[in-house]
This record gives sequence, C-alpha cells and structure tokens, in this order.
Amino acid sequence: MITIRSIIFQIAYWATSIFFGIGALPFLFLPHRKPLMWWIRTYTRVMVFWMRWIAGVRIIVRGRENLPEGACIIASKHQSWGDGFVMFSQFDDLAFVTGDHLEKFPLLGGILRKMGAIIVDNCGGAYARARLVDTELKKAQNEGRRILIYPEGHLSPVGQRHRYRKGVFHMYDAYGCAATPVATNLGLRWPQQSWRLTPGPAIVEFLEPIAPGLGKEDFMERLEEAIERRSLELLGAEAPPSAAVGHVLPDPSPERA
Repeated sequence: MITIRSIIFQIAYWATSIFFGIGALPFLFLPHRKPLMWWIRTYTRVMVFWMRWIAGVRIIVRGRENLPEGACIIASKHQSWGDGFVMFSQFDDLAFVTGDHLEKFPLLGGILRKMGAIIVDNCGGAYARARLVDTELKKAQNEGRRILIYPEGHLSPVGQRHRYRKGVFHMYDAYGCAATPVATNLGLRWPQQSWRLTPGPAIVEFLEPIAPGLGKEDFMERLEEAIERRSLELLGAEAPPSAAVGHVLPDPSPERA
C-alpha cells in the first residue's frame, strides 16, 4: 500500500510541478514580485496537501512564536526534498539561498531571479561573498525579508549531518539580525530525494533564535548544537542506530562560502 501511495504521489508531484512551472511564466513579466510569490506559495501548499492526503505524511509545525518580527535568518536542518515545500508554505515572502547551478535552467533561473532568491556563486570565493553582502543581502534586508538557508549545503540522511558551512555566519553577521534554528524529522517520512514516502507525522520546529552580535565560533557552535540535538530528539524511538550528534559525513564538495 505504501508503494502504491508513493507512486500516486510522484505522479501528482510531477503533474503539479509542471502545471505551476508553466503557469509561472506570465508572472515573470509583471512589475512586482508579490504575485509570483503568491503563486509559488500556492504551489507549495498544494504539495503539502498531496503529502498529507496521498502519501499520508502529516506536517506538524511548532515554535512559530520563536520567529522574530521582520527580517531574520532561518537556518534549517535539511533531510528531505520536501523541506522546501513545507517551509515555503509557511511564509508569504520568503527569500532563500541557492547555488548558481540552478541558473543553467532557463525557466527556473528566471523564476528564481524574479522571486528575489539569493544566488550564491559556488566558485566565486571571497569576491562572490562581498558581492552577496553588498547587493543581495542589503536588498533583502531593506525589504524586511526572512532568508532561508540550509547551512549544511547538502541533504543529510536521518540521524547524520554534514559539516556546517561558514556562509551562514557571514549572512548572519552581515544581516545584523537574529538567526532562528530549525529542527526537523521529515526525513523519516520522505528520506532525502527518495521516491518512496512513509505515512506518519513529521515535525518542523522553529527553535529559540540566536541574537545578533556573536563571533563566528560561538555562533556556529550554538547553531549546530541547537539544530542537530533537537533534530535527533525529534526522531524518538525511530532514530537509526547510526544516529549521533558528533559524527560528520564527508563533504562531497569543497566549501566555497
């Protein structure tokens, strides 16, 4: 039964994505970003709906009261392809950080630019970081936008983690706003990029924000400890034997941020 539901979900996933992708084209020619953001949020809410009513994955969001008002950094655990759908379904105008590899796809690149996504030059080093601070971050801050970033830079298996990249600190430092850690156990229901989903509840939890002004080492330690420990706690009895706070997976790509 799980296999049948997963197959039906994948059909709904691709049909919905194609429909909303093509439907986004007219929004690219409008002068403002908000109509497109409404369209994207509708898309993500439909996907969350399919997750619930087709695949049986019930999303539980906790800790919204921990989000600061206005601009802030949202730094989240990344276990599942469904993470982005869940997060975008919660906000009207969420900016997010992505690599420049997605710009290679003409339609997707145009949508990302219109959305005001913060596109990081994966090979630009310090120059790219300075440009990011001077242009993209200041623009997002002036608009009072919340910024979503996945500090590991990779999808991680349940109960494991990649090394946290320092780019999240540079954004936190430049933005001058609080950073809200986010823990999740969605990977139990939709592991990484798997086509097979397992029914059951999945929790996304906004944790206590980290105030601005910390140094790099203190910030990175607090962020990683908060996200990883709480994400492990959310696994409960379903935690795999390999789950551990201290174990770090090899990084499949060098750090650029």
